[in-house]
Amino acid sequence: MATTSAEPQKKKGFLNAVERFGNTMPSVTMLFVYALMICWVLSFLLSFVDFNYFLPAQVAGEAPKKIEVINMFNYNEIVTFIISSVNNFMSFPPLGITIVATFGIGIAEKSGFVKTALKKLLGLISPKFLTPTVVLVSIIAHLVSDSAYVILMPVAALMFYAMGRHPLAGVATAFAGLAGGFSASFTPSKIDPIMQGFTQKAAHIMDPSYVVNVLCNYFLSLGSTIGVIAMCWYVTEKIVEPWLNKNCPVDQQLSDDEANELSVIQPIENKGFKWAGLSVLALIVLLVVLLIPEQSPMRAPDGSMTSSQAGIMKMIVPLIFMFFAIPGMIYGYITGSFKSSKDVIGAMEEITKSLIPFIVFAFFAAQFLYSFDHSNIGKLIALAGADALTTLKIPSEMTVLLVIMLVGVVNILITSATSKWAIMAPVLVPMLMAVGISPELTQAAFRISDSAVNVSTPMFPFYPLIIMYCCRYYSKTGVGTLCSMMLPYTVGLFIVLTATLYIFWWLNIPLGFESTYTIPVINSVAP
Repeated sequence: MATTSAEPQKKKGFLNAVERFGNTMPSVTMLFVYALMICWVLSFLLSFVDFNYFLPAQVAGEAPKKIEVINMFNYNEIVTFIISSVNNFMSFPPLGITIVATFGIGIAEKSGFVKTALKKLLGLISPKFLTPTVVLVSIIAHLVSDSAYVILMPVAALMFYAMGRHPLAGVATAFAGLAGGFSASFTPSKIDPIMQGFTQKAAHIMDPSYVVNVLCNYFLSLGSTIGVIAMCWYVTEKIVEPWLNKNCPVDQQLSDDEANELSVIQPIENKGFKWAGLSVLALIVLLVVLLIPEQSPMRAPDGSMTSSQAGIMKMIVPLIFMFFAIPGMIYGYITGSFKSSKDVIGAMEEITKSLIPFIVFAFFAAQFLYSFDHSNIGKLIALAGADALTTLKIPSEMTVLLVIMLVGVVNILITSATSKWAIMAPVLVPMLMAVGISPELTQAAFRISDSAVNVSTPMFPFYPLIIMYCCRYYSKTGVGTLCSMMLPYTVGLFIVLTATLYIFWWLNIPLGFESTYTIPVINSVAP
């Protein structure tokens, strides 16, 4: 008689091995707790070592400042750390940005405005151009951040299914477009000020006066859109969908109720969307009118609209809030999803619940960043790394490519862009500044790799949700299925986004507003 094992058989294969390893890792928050502990221990050990590295003088006439690691276990430093802990948390770069932008997105999502907008966009599709349209909509949909994964995936699957194509190809196309949207986009989003906050703070390790424009990568993002759309179009129709048709036959049928929910737009929803759309148009016109006067407070003192000192640049996050909140409220009141101001406040409160893990993470990440900078370990690593790069005489182009590859490897296990950049920016930005590579270029390299790899790592937090959507049509969908389906997009995004960056670089096309590729090399070693 055959016997059965009480323990399930261990799944084999590379993807399953990655999944098992990732599941053994602590949470991102705990990673920062451990990083804080390591930072303090290193500060104690390195405080006894004499290093021959110097920061350049920040004021004319001053001598270069020698790097000395500060022992964080010193009594005075412990007291200072405790006193500053609250301020560290409150000044954490992405904290306020994320919360404010999310408030507006929450109103738009809860009212139903976002869902109706996506259904309308996808409804304007001819069968011939279904794939590029879904990619285009997905790129635009990255504006609503995580909400897009919840709304867009089932709608895209249904569109493909209704046109006689494989529904999982719709999921894959939308997923790839959303991922690409974080590096290839027509409009700014909340990810821009979040990245800028970390980058500028990291740049201050080497140069406290350095200013990073919130849209320092905008031109590169805009220029990448055509390549991303073309690549996703080709990969879907020539690689992924034929593979799905051969290996993943559709075995589930949607019920009529499910189909109607995802495809049909009610008359009251059309009315609400019409007036909400008009409100967006009115906001755009108002913004243009306010920008016209040369002495407008929306401009910089010199009249520039693109300078980091311009009011419009400092208002990116509040504008994101208004462009979602106002049409969301109008749509909600017209359709009846909002009956009073309590419902609006409730929508903001509900979406804020999703930010609780981020807020906890922000507290510990802020303490780590303070300790890493204050102890001078960040400066030491940056200058030592820069010295090594100078000794090896690695070309700048190769250095940036190595950064892209490094981020890709890290991204397999840590998928949150905020978490990764919080860890990597204090090391990579000042290190590359010391060898003449600008913070804006380093940030662009990071965003490229982050976008490309997210779609094919099983550690991505939305993988279970996406698998659930796929199971509606192919019940055997698992992690391996989704990874295999998305891997061609990772390769494609990596090639297209990296190639676009180097084309921009070689042609000296600005990465964005007030951006550059190189800065003066810092002489970090005493003569």
